[in-house]
Amino acid sequence: MNSRKGVRATASILLCGLGVWLALPNPYRERNYRIDAGGCQLETTIVEKKEGVTRGAVVLFHGISANRKIMSYLARGFAQQGLRVYVPDFPGHGRTPGPFSPARAEHCGESLVRELLGRGMISPERTIIAGHSMGGAVALRIASRVSAAGVIAISPAPMRAAHGVSPEMLVFNNPPPLPPHSLIISGSLEPESMRGNAADLLASRKDDTAKYLVIPRASHVGILFRAATLVASRDWAAQVLHIPMTSEFPSHGPLIGSLMGFVGLLLIAGPFLQEVAGKRELEKIPAAGTGMPIRRLLLEFAAGSMVAVAILRLWIPLRVSRLFQGDYLASFLLLLGALLLAVHWKSAGLAFNGAPRLWIAAAFAGMALFLLITAWLDLTFYEAWLTPAKWARFPLLAAGLLPYHFAEETLLGPVRPEEKWRRLAAALSLRSIAWGGLMWGVLFLHSGEILMGLLAFYFAVFHIVQRRGMDIVHYKTGSAGAAAVFGAILLAGFCLVIFPIT
Repeated sequence: MNSRKGVRATASILLCGLGVWLALPNPYRERNYRIDAGGCQLETTIVEKKEGVTRGAVVLFHGISANRKIMSYLARGFAQQGLRVYVPDFPGHGRTPGPFSPARAEHCGESLVRELLGRGMISPERTIIAGHSMGGAVALRIASRVSAAGVIAISPAPMRAAHGVSPEMLVFNNPPPLPPHSLIISGSLEPESMRGNAADLLASRKDDTAKYLVIPRASHVGILFRAATLVASRDWAAQVLHIPMTSEFPSHGPLIGSLMGFVGLLLIAGPFLQEVAGKRELEKIPAAGTGMPIRRLLLEFAAGSMVAVAILRLWIPLRVSRLFQGDYLASFLLLLGALLLAVHWKSAGLAFNGAPRLWIAAAFAGMALFLLITAWLDLTFYEAWLTPAKWARFPLLAAGLLPYHFAEETLLGPVRPEEKWRRLAAALSLRSIAWGGLMWGVLFLHSGEILMGLLAFYFAVFHIVQRRGMDIVHYKTGSAGAAAVFGAILLAGFCLVIFPIT
């Protein structure tokens, strides 16, 4: 057993070391500023080559639930072309203080462009306004009012209720007339609703100064890291600004290194949790659980999810957390957990066991793991380190998420080593049913909480990692409460990382 732990520890150290070696070298000059523009304090990174003549500028906007750091590959690609790139964090994202709303993001983005123009840092005839997703829509809307040499909108958010997009899903209404010299890019793996709306933007132009392009085998986020996207964007910049094209590409090292280090941290997370949780003393803690068949649990989760979504049409209890659409998710889980605990209150009472030290140990393990992973991501790939404004929301969010995790652990029952993978599959199935209830609210009750669908893949990855950690904590402590505390802390932190603050 010690040998296995040694191998895991060695592999973890090697992966993290290789990750640092790949991610940290930066051949570009990157400086961070807080720019006061129209009352918006926008944290902005300026990226350019360390040597050479500056041939123009790009103002590059990120999408919703993202930040400036995730735009680094494109920013460095433009910088390699001899352009100076301004990449801000929208309000409520990354390091920029809130509040966030799509309208305020547009206002702050336009204020930034006007501020840079007013200071003489950019000139209209030498500047391209670009963006991804919501940022792509913002770029198009700004360029319709502020003079710019060209526009590049990558996977722009739909601005018209068409191709299956309902009005409440729109972050902006009424697309502006397409500015001249506009390039619209979509990924072939994106939903037809997004591709169709993007293609429709060209209908407002009666000349040949605009172009629509589809990148093969590219998803909504993956398109940011595709060489084909960068090639098309730089070719457009070269054409519009009349500058030489370049064949050099920035490294994918930060992305690869970040993934390698993340895997390394996961390798060491299991042994770390086992050590923190301490020795297993199940003989002192009565095993508790409903012993219900999985089919009945699935039905209860489905019914509870529908009831929770119906209640949310009238009341969102955690709206005070002020997370853009994250308050809806947290409230949904709070209501679902409360409903399940009310139905199974006897089993929940039996499962409410374990010494306080077990809960404290689980809380420490959850916080330590969260801080370690967010520090790594912030260092390499994504601004994941929480700001003070987000930390202030952490206690309320963790407390609101605790009932669901406790109900889930109670219904799943004790952890048995010979059934750990079956238990994990059952837990993920229950969460899939709950997520289906959320999407039922989006698609059929028109709740408008579109981030639940856009972020589904990332939540799926998170659920697998979080659930495995909860199983380890539950097995080592024998306490459903300790596992629930651990899980609630991780999910609260994850929500605060990806949802903007309002």
